[in-house]
Amino acid sequence: MKKTLTIALLALMLPTPALARDTAIRQPLAEVLQMPEAQQKLDGTVKFYLAGQKTPKVLESLGEDVTNKKTNGVGKSDEDACRWVTLSALIALQEGAKKRGANAVVDIVSYYKKSEVRSPTDVECHAGTFVVGMALKGTYAKVKDGAKSAAK
Repeated sequence: MKKTLTIALLALMLPTPALARDTAIRQPLAEVLQMPEAQQKLDGTVKFYLAGQKTPKVLESLGEDVTNKKTNGVGKSDEDACRWVTLSALIALQEGAKKRGANAVVDIVSYYKKSEVRSPTDVECHAGTFVVGMALKGTYAKVKDGAKSAAK
């Protein structure tokens, strides 16, 4: 009996593959910008341009930055959690732009685990079992005023 119990305990201690979920979700940036929370937290002084999107003339480049945000995904749909974490990433880029005197962030790409995903309309986040993550990489810039952007 002792031998059987010992073997059973040893079997339980063997490493097992992790069953972690990592679902990539693409969503239009415009959906995030239309959220009431985005209207409140993004003040319009900084415009966002995804890589491949038509961008006004860049007058001055002020450096590149990466955001890496996470949010609790428990009790939320993957899509809702992705919108929320994307807004957090945009807020971080807005703050970085203001510190550098930029009025835009250009050439924005999704950059989860340092893997670039380019789209002129969509961003990509990753939903796990409990946590949803989003990373964006972009360049702070002063762009010519008066140009329309798809994003605030």
